[in-house]
Amino acid sequence: MSNLSVINDSKSYMDFVYQFHKTMITQNLTLVYEGEINQEITKAFTALAERKVSSTEDSSKTKKRLYHVMVECLQNVGKHADNEKTGYPETPGKGIFVVGEYKGQYTVTTGNVIANEKAEDVKSVLTKINIMSPEEVKKYYKKSIVESRLSEKAGAGLGFIDIVKKTGNNIVYHFEKINDKTCFMILKSTINRD
Repeated sequence: MSNLSVINDSKSYMDFVYQFHKTMITQNLTLVYEGEINQEITKAFTALAERKVSSTEDSSKTKKRLYHVMVECLQNVGKHADNEKTGYPETPGKGIFVVGEYKGQYTVTTGNVIANEKAEDVKSVLTKINIMSPEEVKKYYKKSIVESRLSEKAGAGLGFIDIVKKTGNNIVYHFEKINDKTCFMILKSTINRD
């Protein structure tokens, strides 16, 4: 490789870093991570968020909702990312995690690979809970807890229901097809600041 191509690659990379930095500022992103998500990472992120949010004027209720949603979202990626289907079984629970602030709200966004057959189940749960009233979500949550004690499959989506119940906001979702077996699932949860 010539010195000129190294310089060009380096310049391209530096441009990418600068553009990424500008995007983080314009989108008000406070935390962006891509990689394995496990219990240690979850603890580290919630500690970082706690430090950042503790210096704000947000109510303790807002802070608790934010931490709760972050933990639910991180656990979802850690438990359900289907990296083995992509040919990278050595990196279970790998995904992306983004926290941002925008117009009086916090957003928690995750992305991870998921098997297409699981994606259909997730879409079904999200569609169902996103059209429910807050009262219906509470009832559905209680019913799902009881059913999850009887069957592991019946409890599927309990975390999503809990997020909608706690935040009062729908979960925005998108599934980007990767291949015939997998897709990339993006979920965005919104927490209103009191």
